[in-house]
Amino acid sequence: MTAEKRPTGAEPSIFIDEVHAHQARYKKIIQFTHSATKAAGIMLLAAIVALIIANTGVYESFEHAIHQNIGFVLGDTAYTMSISHVINDILMAIFFLLVGLEIKYEMTVGELTNIRQALLPIVAACGGVLVPIVIYLIFNMGNPDTVMGWGVPTATDIAFALGIMALLGNRVPIGVRVFLSTLAVADDIIAILVIAIFYGQTPSIGWLAAAAGVMVVLVLMNRSHMYSLVPYLLVGVVLWFCVYMSGVHSTIAGVLLAFAIPSGSRINLKGFIAWSDKKIRKAYEAYRPDEPVIGQKDYMREVKNLSAIAAQVIPPATRLEHKLYPWVYFAILPLFALTNADVHLATADPSAMLGSPVFTGVFFGLLLGKPIGILLFSFIVVKTGLASLPANVNWHHMIGAAVLGGVGFTMAIFVANLAFDNEAFIVSAKAAILSASTLAGIIGFLFLFVGARSDAKRGVLYVANPGEDDNMSVADAESRLSSMEVMETFGHADRAETKEAMESGDRSEVAVCIDAEAYRAHQGEEAEREGAR
Repeated sequence: MTAEKRPTGAEPSIFIDEVHAHQARYKKIIQFTHSATKAAGIMLLAAIVALIIANTGVYESFEHAIHQNIGFVLGDTAYTMSISHVINDILMAIFFLLVGLEIKYEMTVGELTNIRQALLPIVAACGGVLVPIVIYLIFNMGNPDTVMGWGVPTATDIAFALGIMALLGNRVPIGVRVFLSTLAVADDIIAILVIAIFYGQTPSIGWLAAAAGVMVVLVLMNRSHMYSLVPYLLVGVVLWFCVYMSGVHSTIAGVLLAFAIPSGSRINLKGFIAWSDKKIRKAYEAYRPDEPVIGQKDYMREVKNLSAIAAQVIPPATRLEHKLYPWVYFAILPLFALTNADVHLATADPSAMLGSPVFTGVFFGLLLGKPIGILLFSFIVVKTGLASLPANVNWHHMIGAAVLGGVGFTMAIFVANLAFDNEAFIVSAKAAILSASTLAGIIGFLFLFVGARSDAKRGVLYVANPGEDDNMSVADAESRLSSMEVMETFGHADRAETKEAMESGDRSEVAVCIDAEAYRAHQGEEAEREGAR
């Protein structure tokens, strides 16, 4: 295939000429706030700022500020919570709500629907949990004060891991990203169970019963086909309060709420096609080109009706996931990193910290345990014939993905805060998490980059089927957008051939061989034009 220069935006715009520039800027903002790479960069920046604050003169003032109580008074009772607890108990519950929605998507229409297809990453996730636990316990089994930290090196930060992989774009097969994202989802499910069972306080039976009652209400709302998000969110607040008061960690409420929110549509999709076609014809007939739009009552009524119904076609779970994504990954997780990634070295003894069994257990659990467990269990599953490697994926790709599984960061820090009461142990765990996650990210990226370089020399790119599904996950949408941009560089015949290959084999991705030098020249021209803009 030969890359060619094609004008972008060839399709006619439905927007008036005067707002084209505004729409272009808005589109860039949307792409930025739904980018895994940008999200990982923002969180990394927040962690760096946290480390700087923790080791400068403003640390005490910052700690005092985030431990200030805020709240409200109801009657004679004051309900207060520190800013730090608001972030860890309330905002992180919203993060787990998004995690729950992503898990629900995968279980409904994603990679977890086909058990044979999902078997490889699920079993790999189990290996990526068990081996780090073994490694941690090797260093801490004889110490009752630190033994409960075994859950810390079991977590994978899906945002960071996928953000690092996204830097390589279409130079790695989509199967690698699907494997890692499905593994991280399975990993999240295990982490949620670990938090709920092992890292809460002694539960209050009364409040647990109240939480169960609220959950029954949510399930009944789902079963009675209630599709408005507002009632679910209001009852979800009550669920969060009951779980919080029960002693089980309150973030679990976010996951439970996610599974109660409908993933279907209240609209009869088949009937909507005919109905909307009728509405469009009526709007067309009512349109008066010479009359100001504000005065075209019939036209406005038809369009408003069409808009109101069309918005309800998208399932509530999908609408909420897309609304939460930028807030979670560009606000909540950076805030969490800013307030929790602090490693105060000024008063710490580096040799004692590095020699701590907590540090060594967490560090080697993430950096070695994760990839060894993931690869070992993957190898067993593949060699026994229970599953096969994804399309276009080889063991070199699997090594890179397995090492990226050791990027624990936010999830691991979250568990560390629950596992230890001793501040010195928490500092040691955080230092191990940050150092191991950094090394795992660099090594995993380099493994995949070397493979990508080899493919690039041969002119091989991996192109995902662009599709037309607005109900896909954010990560899938980003991958499809990248593939569309690549296919824009193909000639007409090559584009048609690529689409035919996807449709004939019902494949989500094909490996294409292009003129490498021509493609790189095109990429250089695009970069120059972007810089000029």
